Amino acid sequence: MDLNFPIQGALFDMDGLLLDTERLFMQSFVELTRPLGISTHAAQAFFETLVGTSSQVTTARLAEFLPEGVGVSKFDADWRALHRGNVANGVPVKHFVPEILSGLRNKGVPMAVVTSTHSDAAHHHLKKTGLLDFFDAVVAGDDVSANKPDPEPYVMGARRIGVDATNCAAFEDSDLGTQAATRAGCHTYQIPDLRPQKSPLLELGQFVVKDLREAADHLWGRAQALP
Repeated sequence: MDLNFPIQGALFDMDGLLLDTERLFMQSFVELTRPLGISTHAAQAFFETLVGTSSQVTTARLAEFLPEGVGVSKFDADWRALHRGNVANGVPVKHFVPEILSGLRNKGVPMAVVTSTHSDAAHHHLKKTGLLDFFDAVVAGDDVSANKPDPEPYVMGARRIGVDATNCAAFEDSDLGTQAATRAGCHTYQIPDLRPQKSPLLELGQFVVKDLREAADHLWGRAQALP
């Protein structure tokens, strides 16, 4: 590893950060709620409050949102099945992802994915997009006892690549994920994607950037500034 580089490990969220899967998931949600009399605007606004949550939290929140008489379990199963069908046609990768991962690998920086998505789906999506081989570990939602915003996923991700979390950079899109990463002590970059409109970003000491390239430019700049 480049000893002058300012981090010893890199931890990446998946949905909305590496992969543009959140929009596909929202598309499926809008499609299924429209016949229930729920407007596209209302469905999208609700979905944005779910970004970064675990599947258990998402299911619980559905019970509060769906009209009375709608079976939550069946709706949830239908929604996830529709989403699986959508991603089977292709999983879109976010801008600059392969370049940034290649750059970090060339620096000798170990990397892990830290996601709230279940392990089977996470490995499937990463393999389908050709990104899996970049990573030394994948920490999924069913690997931990507490999901984001708890720091456990990021602490575990750092441990699995043999680095203390305080020596890792974390890359997140959601507020919940950013809370988890900063609580773990990571140098955290937040790249907002889908989030509630007019909701101010939490001030947690994170670097807020527009995309992964800007985050990488900041990291590389810090490296060049070192003696």
